[in-house]
Amino acid sequence: MPPPFEETDDSLTAPASPPPVHFAEQALLGALVLVPALAAEVDLEVEHFDNRIHGLLFDAMRTVPPPAPDQHRENADWLAAVHAEARPQAPGLPHTYLHTLVQACPAPEHAAAYAWMIRADHARRTVRVHAERLAQTASDTTLPHPVDATMTEADRLGEVLDALAGRFAPHPGSLPRTPVPPDAVAQGGEEAVDDEQLLLATATESPRAVQTMRWLTHSDFTVPLYGSLWRCITGLVHRGGTVDRVTVLWEAQQAGLLTGTTTARGLLDLLSDPFGEPDHWGTRIVTRALLHRARTVADRILAFADDPATTPYQLLTGSRRALADFSSVHARWHRATSPAPAPPAAPGRGTPPAIRAGPVPATVRKPRTSLAR
Repeated sequence: MPPPFEETDDSLTAPASPPPVHFAEQALLGALVLVPALAAEVDLEVEHFDNRIHGLLFDAMRTVPPPAPDQHRENADWLAAVHAEARPQAPGLPHTYLHTLVQACPAPEHAAAYAWMIRADHARRTVRVHAERLAQTASDTTLPHPVDATMTEADRLGEVLDALAGRFAPHPGSLPRTPVPPDAVAQGGEEAVDDEQLLLATATESPRAVQTMRWLTHSDFTVPLYGSLWRCITGLVHRGGTVDRVTVLWEAQQAGLLTGTTTARGLLDLLSDPFGEPDHWGTRIVTRALLHRARTVADRILAFADDPATTPYQLLTGSRRALADFSSVHARWHRATSPAPAPPAAPGRGTPPAIRAGPVPATVRKPRTSLAR
């Protein structure tokens, strides 16, 4: 049960900086005070109200049977009954506030427009709450299964967007005009750098494994240089070229990657120290990229929700597009972590189980020197 409205809380009568929805809620409730029968026609729920006390009053107005119009004009019995119905949850609610609501209503016949504004603001707040949960879950390093938890929150956000989509009509200019915040640079730490170095070295040594790793892209890397080197390796592999550390070095030179800090000797040293299997390190990299993309998408949706100039339809359209961007990374992660198809069984023999590279214990990982920190 929410805490009761305190006598000293003046948020109803004198809010410090009221948002527009505050006045929309007052106007709607004022219309219902003037014409109680409108309460049955308003398509709203208590949770749609930003102000808790307004929601309680709306619920009370729907609970107390509306009076006859003539009777309502002659006495305030219905107002007293509404106040009595709401007061247990809001003991500090002044009786005079119902009269304040009447003064806040420009036109009772505009009640449907006020209700639409309340629904629109509730949609914005709802999307924002779910985007915050997505960002928090993707950033929580204590979760035992962070990808599963992040996908759960992403699915919930998608369900909310789908449910709200039919409530707001499309209009020209359906995409948000809000400037999209730049993608935050992925910060994976020493472990991420090691994973990326090991992938490059093992991929150079085992280029055939790279042919099945189309689920990994250069944008998944936390070090841009290593992402560019991955493009060099995959370019050689997919062209059917010869792949070893010298040919990768030459490809890196052609790509303009050799600079004062990235030397030929340093690159050869990096590619000469393989350990484990490429798909294992690649899976770790794309997993890290998936969580980072979830945070980036959540930040983008929060920017849309925080822009008061964004219409509800623009918010929903922009959010669904952002979530589709995350879904594409999840699809690649799913391909990376799905069991590999088993090779055909020999006649008369059972089908051998698929074998994938397992995790390498942290105690056997070798310390590495980075080309770019």
